[in-house]
Amino acid sequence: MHNKDDAEDQRISPQARKVLVAAGIGHFIEWYDVGTYGLLATFLAANFFVSDNPTAALLATFAVSAVGFVLRPLGGLFFGPLGDRIGRQRTLVIVVLLTSGSTFAMGVLPTYDSVGVLAPVLLVIARMLQGFGAGGETSNAVALLFEHSPRTRRGYMTSWMDGIGFVASVVGSALALVLINVLGDGAMTDWGWRIPFLLALPLGLVGLYLRLQLTDSPEFREMEAVGEVAQSPTKEAFRTGYKPMLILCGVLLLKAIGHWALVSFLPSFLSGDLGFSTSDAFTTTTVAIGVTALAVPVMGALSDRVGRKPMLIAGSAGIVVVSWPAFYLMSLGNIAAAIAAMLLLGLMIAVFDGALSAMMAEQFPARIRSGAMAIPYNLVVSAFGGTVPYVATWLVSSTGSKLAPSFYVMLLAAVTLGFVVAAIRETAPRRTQVAPAQHAEPIRQP
Repeated sequence: MHNKDDAEDQRISPQARKVLVAAGIGHFIEWYDVGTYGLLATFLAANFFVSDNPTAALLATFAVSAVGFVLRPLGGLFFGPLGDRIGRQRTLVIVVLLTSGSTFAMGVLPTYDSVGVLAPVLLVIARMLQGFGAGGETSNAVALLFEHSPRTRRGYMTSWMDGIGFVASVVGSALALVLINVLGDGAMTDWGWRIPFLLALPLGLVGLYLRLQLTDSPEFREMEAVGEVAQSPTKEAFRTGYKPMLILCGVLLLKAIGHWALVSFLPSFLSGDLGFSTSDAFTTTTVAIGVTALAVPVMGALSDRVGRKPMLIAGSAGIVVVSWPAFYLMSLGNIAAAIAAMLLLGLMIAVFDGALSAMMAEQFPARIRSGAMAIPYNLVVSAFGGTVPYVATWLVSSTGSKLAPSFYVMLLAAVTLGFVVAAIRETAPRRTQVAPAQHAEPIRQP
């Protein structure tokens, strides 16, 4: 039987649920914003880049996507430590304004036919602003939710951030599917592509309102009350947390390539290289990512029971095993096989992602938690996540093999598996009783 303290340790308070909704809607907006760009890549290519070669235009569009990711590390370096200095809630208010505003701007940009080369220049600027803001979203949202959650439910609660990210991709995919079927490719290319970007404004206003209603986490408010808020969190993070930050760089390789391959590269891969209709490609994406989104919180809850490390090992090893078969199934040109292939990949990613956010937060004390997570997260996402569509498209084009991207995915998943096995220690409270961040040596003020 569980005693009263055990029950209290597992009870999710109304305040924690409120934080989940408010953090979640902002997280939804970030991933909706970022995912929308990848989902509409072929339409953006037709409007912003003039080329006789459709592959070249698509590569240019993906290159602009990668440019946005270049600003993510700077955004993480700015907004992550800012969350440690002024609070997670205040920082998240700024972030939601920046990400939603820059995405809305994409929807009102003039096209190449209207202003020539100025059009892609403006697209690059909007994409860079979006990337800068997105650099502060994940670490602050995870830190806020982690610090509001019961100790033994943190895997479940924080995993909702990853699940919500996939939900946002599903919504973007489903919206694109509806627009394509209702408007047709012609109208979608002419003006319909703007609609998903324009919706970022009302979404952003809802997120802003909800985040303004929040209080900061109990841990941060306690640090404020006793004057222990880090004055130089970036310096502290590099001085005291550099080892787990380096380890996270290796672990996050799979997060970067897995998420962005699923939501940004594979939809255009299906409709371009594999010859699926646009409708079939979006249908496949919507079904597969929808199931993945539902699976992530289940895997997060499981990580609270069996531990973070077993889940991380199972997910990364699973990706190594299923990547080639999944790409082979997609290459058959059958929609049922394509859905099965994406489900294979998606479910393995869900196993990994379910444990990831809590594991990251458990590596660091509250003083430096947001910044110490943001720096490795955004460096890896920028270098590998943002370039996934470009690298994968280039691999197919240069090798002539539609299976070539699978080997790239397998390689990075294998590297992640090595880091997890060799360097990650168990941090789930039910397994260790005390999380590392709670029994670590006190960090002295500089």
